[in-house]
Amino acid sequence: MSSIGTWMQIVAQSWLVLEISKSPFLLGLDTFLAQIPILLFSLFGGVVADRMDRRRLLLASQYVQMTCAFILAFLLYKHAVQIWHILLLSFVTGSAQSFGGPAYQALVPSLVKKEDLPNAIALNSIQFNLARVIGPVLGGLAFEKLGPAWCFGLNGISFIAVIISLLLLRIDFTPSRTGVSMLNSMREGFQFIKGQGAMSGLIILAFCMTGLGIPLITFLPVFAKSIFQGGPETYTWLLAASGMGSVTGALIVAASGQITNKGQVALVMLICLGLAMGAFSFSKALPLSCVFLFIAGAALIGGFAMISSLVQLITTDEMRGRVMSVYNVAFRGGMPIGSLISGWLVPIYTAPQVIAANGILLVLLGSYFLLFQRKVAAL
Repeated sequence: MSSIGTWMQIVAQSWLVLEISKSPFLLGLDTFLAQIPILLFSLFGGVVADRMDRRRLLLASQYVQMTCAFILAFLLYKHAVQIWHILLLSFVTGSAQSFGGPAYQALVPSLVKKEDLPNAIALNSIQFNLARVIGPVLGGLAFEKLGPAWCFGLNGISFIAVIISLLLLRIDFTPSRTGVSMLNSMREGFQFIKGQGAMSGLIILAFCMTGLGIPLITFLPVFAKSIFQGGPETYTWLLAASGMGSVTGALIVAASGQITNKGQVALVMLICLGLAMGAFSFSKALPLSCVFLFIAGAALIGGFAMISSLVQLITTDEMRGRVMSVYNVAFRGGMPIGSLISGWLVPIYTAPQVIAANGILLVLLGSYFLLFQRKVAAL
């Protein structure tokens, strides 16, 4: 429910920013401000997640995000919203997520057995990406029929589902009560990562997949408006195609069970993502573009699910918050950097050229790790 509400807001907010500002750069800046707190605060959030009740930390994060959604809904209702309001609230929401994210990721292994972890991560991806199909459709309808304020208001209400679920949850986790400073705790997390061989490669891959892959989704409004000469409905179709592909990719991972070559599969999916992005960039037919987006969505989420599973399986529970905070910085931190750079390049080289270049770089990266830097491929 909450993920559906989030995607309703994403649709409304992306279109609203482009409509108010008429600027692809500000569209990229909005994504940048929503994601940059991950780089700034996630490492501290990981330390906090290892030192306190992760459920309480997540609840605080949900309350802040819910409040931001209601504020935007109120500003729109009063016809008082300005672009700086949207950008500021994006930053506040991202700050809340930077503390909630490591706790959220650290919770999953506490809820399932170790052998079920890859399936749990894949199923979690399914619920999120199923919302990517349902949310944009409902968001597009609400935006056109009721107005954008309803998209933000309904997203605020949807957080109640998460809050109730967290209040009912009982987690077997004892926070560490050591006298170690936060900086030393962070250092312990980095030392653990350094000593795990392929972990550094997995974190680099996560950063590059989001930095180069997520702009494909960020700039779909530009494709919808400039390439296909459409409106919110066209944007909704593109988002839905990507979301359905993501659900399919996650289902494939969940159905694969205990496959032994997760590293190789993740790298092959990375290469497929790059190829699909390149094909989408040069397509001028909407149905064919939706097919390429479907493939790209499947490869993106399938690769992420594999990489996340490997990181979780390597990590011990007492280090999980700190390690997942570093992974969260890479996974989420690539989004603002990639979106900002791509947003700067799109007015110069056009959206299709920038997305095609990102796809080529992903193909080269996957090929390098598959053929030369073999630590990840060996997992």
